[in-house]
Amino acid sequence: MTPDRFFALMLLLESRDGATTQELASALGVSLRTITRDLNWLRDAGLPVTAHRGRLGGVTMLPGSGLDLTRLTADERDHLSLIGLDEKQRAELDASVESRRALAKIAAKQSRRDQELLPLTGVVHVDSRPWLQTSASGTTPASLIGSVRRGRRLRIEYDSSRESGPRDLVVDPYGLFAKAGVWYLIADCARVPRMYRLERITTWKEVDQPRRIRENQTLGTVAAALVDQWAHNHAIEVSATIDQSQIERAERIFGPRLVRDDREESATGRKVTIRFLHLEDVRALLPFGDAITVHGPTEARAHLRALATSLARHYAPSPSPDHQHLASRAAGEILAPSSR
Repeated sequence: MTPDRFFALMLLLESRDGATTQELASALGVSLRTITRDLNWLRDAGLPVTAHRGRLGGVTMLPGSGLDLTRLTADERDHLSLIGLDEKQRAELDASVESRRALAKIAAKQSRRDQELLPLTGVVHVDSRPWLQTSASGTTPASLIGSVRRGRRLRIEYDSSRESGPRDLVVDPYGLFAKAGVWYLIADCARVPRMYRLERITTWKEVDQPRRIRENQTLGTVAAALVDQWAHNHAIEVSATIDQSQIERAERIFGPRLVRDDREESATGRKVTIRFLHLEDVRALLPFGDAITVHGPTEARAHLRALATSLARHYAPSPSPDHQHLASRAAGEILAPSSR
């Protein structure tokens, strides 16, 4: 359990007389399996969390045994309620100071028994950034959050990977969204929802107009719809068999775009379907080499073959000067007219 989810779960239990595991899982955006594991973790840590079955049952915590929130200001409670951010992301959002102050106030009111335990911050460290991630450039969350909270329109210069150069856009922001260690600006552009990586926003400024977001839409609903669209929209479905030794790696890379076929599995390979937004995106299969065999469609196999041929030609060893000289001489002898 991450420290942020720990405090979020404690806040939920403190604020409700009883909640089902499904309600807790939905509130925190995790699975039932995860919330059950978190509740067991709380019990193992000595916190008096109880669960009662039945229509009036639910998960509860004994009164007075949880977090003391009476000393927190509204701003401190607001910062503490941010779910899912690690310490680095809080720093990027310039939220670390308020968060540490809130946690310090809570820690100061712990019981004598709790004081005998090592602090969670000393024994739990979370870093949700992907491995080998390069240092982010471009706009930082802390620099943009003020304009977003003021509810202003923004004019941004966005350097898209699919465009030849930066584009100048006017957007209506819903807010900032952190996903897999990457920050995004969620905004409407011409009334169409978009997700912009902050590191690709080269410049930005406020427009002297209030934002014009769509009615009944929030940051949460728009972000969820965009993530779902990215995960499920596709132009091509590739059928393939992946070696068992590489299936977990493939699932980490492709996420929900990879679907296992549980009907076809052998000791050496697993049949899967992988969805791609564009035919060109099948080049992501090249690093797997012969550990993956693509069965179809035909255009995907042809494109991979062309990519592999081009790659092999690019790295083909260059002939030595002596070899080139002999080849040139032989060619001259073959093409020269006979003097006899």
